[in-house]
Amino acid sequence: MRLNKIISHNTRYSRREADELIKKGLVKIDGKVVTDLATKASFEDKVSVDGKTLYEKSGYTVLVYNKPKGELVSKKDDRGRRTIYDSLPQKYSHYLSVGRLDYASEGLLLLCDSPSVVSALMHGDLERVYYVKINGEITPAMEEAMRLGLHAEDARRGGHSDSSIHAMDFAPFVDYRIIKSRPNFSTVKVTIREGKNRELRRFFGYFDTEVVDLKRVSYGIVDLGMLKPGKTRFLETNEYKALRDYISYTEEISD
Repeated sequence: MRLNKIISHNTRYSRREADELIKKGLVKIDGKVVTDLATKASFEDKVSVDGKTLYEKSGYTVLVYNKPKGELVSKKDDRGRRTIYDSLPQKYSHYLSVGRLDYASEGLLLLCDSPSVVSALMHGDLERVYYVKINGEITPAMEEAMRLGLHAEDARRGGHSDSSIHAMDFAPFVDYRIIKSRPNFSTVKVTIREGKNRELRRFFGYFDTEVVDLKRVSYGIVDLGMLKPGKTRFLETNEYKALRDYISYTEEISD
């Protein structure tokens, strides 16, 4: 694992801040100063930052956050925009997000202090449920793509302007329910498993339709419930059990 990643995952420092610490000669591996940013390491090595040894986390906690619109899921922003870490208490600054919600989206975001748990959740097949409001009506072509999937050679509309992703394959939705379909706007509840880069915005963008509101209300075994925007809670006992069972199952089938 890259050295800056180990530092970021196990301290309050971002990867960029970790890079600066490495450049300044404040990071050591097995007692030797390391200044090469491409250096890789593991916890079989003794890694220290500014004289303090890093230890790999053995236990973990999972935080549920109801992300409001207008926050980036990032530790830092070059343009000075607000991030989730500006809102979260400082004691959660080392927590990692399970995937992302873009700046204009809201709803359920999971954060965890274990990189391995974050990776298992991000790369698993847990269902994500969203409420999507679009500028226009739900067309038969959209419904067919929801049911059967879609290959979009040009999936740039709805994506970030700086994204290098042009084409995208959209898997069939696990489920969908049209709540309202009107010429001016429509609302649909959708369930997907992948959550690719701005997947839903790109999906509807392919049909020249803008997503004006997007809210995630469920991620696998965790529901947003009555949690208010900007508020947090930890997983409950039954949720932790379901999470442990899920991770154990994914480990078994990958062996």
